[in-house]
Amino acid sequence: MKTGVLCIHGFTGGPFEVQPFAEYIEAHTDWIVKIPTLPGHGETLSLKNKTAEQWMMEAEVALRELKKVASRIIVVGFSMGGLIAMYLANRYKIDRLVLLSAAAKYFSPMQFLKETKRAVTAALTGKLSENRFFHMYKYKWTHTPIRATLQFLRVVEMVKPYYSQIRIPVCIVQGKLDGIVPVSAAELIYDHIGSEEKQLIHSETGQHLICYSDDCDDWFIQVLEFMKKLEE
Repeated sequence: MKTGVLCIHGFTGGPFEVQPFAEYIEAHTDWIVKIPTLPGHGETLSLKNKTAEQWMMEAEVALRELKKVASRIIVVGFSMGGLIAMYLANRYKIDRLVLLSAAAKYFSPMQFLKETKRAVTAALTGKLSENRFFHMYKYKWTHTPIRATLQFLRVVEMVKPYYSQIRIPVCIVQGKLDGIVPVSAAELIYDHIGSEEKQLIHSETGQHLICYSDDCDDWFIQVLEFMKKLEE
């Protein structure tokens, strides 16, 4: 029996958001790992006229393709991809679910203000080019149509009523320093998801791009252990 892992990136992002964890899985297993690029996403954002249905459909197509070559399926979803992963888990036979910074809630104002303050301070001291937060979001701020943001909010609302219907084992990872998705989002999912086997891991240093956190090597190990239980 072959195991397949479908990794789904977040809103305005691309495969790079989950690439470090995908590469870790490939280095420590013989599993098949796939990372589709959702419509309008990737290296060049082109989100005009893209819809929530298109993003979900692309993930569904990728899942069906993976099911052709793997009999055991794990879905890993980052941010909005976490919501799409839950959508898939409610519609298809999936064996395990991993949610990374899943955007059940979005935008943590206090942490965002802290990050913005750092960016402003860096600007005043001439070090703005060194501020990763500024560069990551500057491009998104200038290339994301309002209509696309509304489609993201539709994904959040469409998935919300079905948390309790998801019964498969789930592992949730959330960064405590996430400036986009608050820590309470992970707790909301943990409390309301219908799974009997569920695990919540907090990354002490994790910001929104959780797969790039300073402590990612630690939680990579824990999550892979959770995933490998599928083969026991």
